[in-house]
Amino acid sequence: MKLLWLIPLLLVLYIVFLDYLSKRAYAYEKKAHKKSPANFDIPFEEVRIPVPHGGELYGWSITGKPDMPTLLLIHGWSRNVERVLPYIRHLHPLGYTLLAIDARNHGSSTTLEAPTVGTFTEDVLAAVNFLAAQNPSTTLGLIGLSIGGGASIAAAGQDKRIQATITVGAISHPVELMKAHFTERNIPSFLVTSLFLYMRLRYGIDYERIAPINHIQNADGKLLIVHGENDETVPLAQGRQLAAANPTHARLWVVPDKGHSDCHLHPEFWSHMDEFLVENLAKRDE
Repeated sequence: MKLLWLIPLLLVLYIVFLDYLSKRAYAYEKKAHKKSPANFDIPFEEVRIPVPHGGELYGWSITGKPDMPTLLLIHGWSRNVERVLPYIRHLHPLGYTLLAIDARNHGSSTTLEAPTVGTFTEDVLAAVNFLAAQNPSTTLGLIGLSIGGGASIAAAGQDKRIQATITVGAISHPVELMKAHFTERNIPSFLVTSLFLYMRLRYGIDYERIAPINHIQNADGKLLIVHGENDETVPLAQGRQLAAANPTHARLWVVPDKGHSDCHLHPEFWSHMDEFLVENLAKRDE
């Protein structure tokens, strides 16, 4: 009986430990871009886009040819708009209107306590609304990398204005991804379960609601799921799950000998992407 006072103390210490673990598990330094389209003589405008749930997004707006579709580009975890510069350099000469954004708590966008694929999705949808307000008649496609790819899929399942989506190394379910990462770090399963419960209670995260795998079946537009054969950050199994969840609209391209961040270096990458966009993003009617 004398030791009963230890129980609440241990519980408090365990909660403090879970809070520390939740913040350390995916901690990163928020960094702004160092290069911009100007480094490659591409004219662009810096924009700020409000997010309905709070804060604003920083972005690069690049005007294309008036008869060409619009593409929204979104980076991955701990990155910023600079990550999509290879895509901008390839797509700009083709005439697409482009918008690249920093997700909240990334780059030059508003800070956020607990970013998730759900907050990335909110950011993508806010940018879609921004583009639609600028040009209601444009056809719209998404290109998302890693968690930005997962968010693009979730957004495509919620907004019928999105006609085509390309993802590279997209996540299918945040819980399954975190479990895989924690297993690699030899974190006991009971601790993983406790951490998920804590994060749900602490930050109000509903993992099932935000999981891209639970939205992809609602996407009307076509999806190209690109995944590196040797991806060690987001297992290839997640890409396969996504493609299998909507076989009518999604197809998977497994990039041989590539990992998580180098798929665009494959010699056939750009031709795959270009063919998909031409096929699935119709030009506006004159």
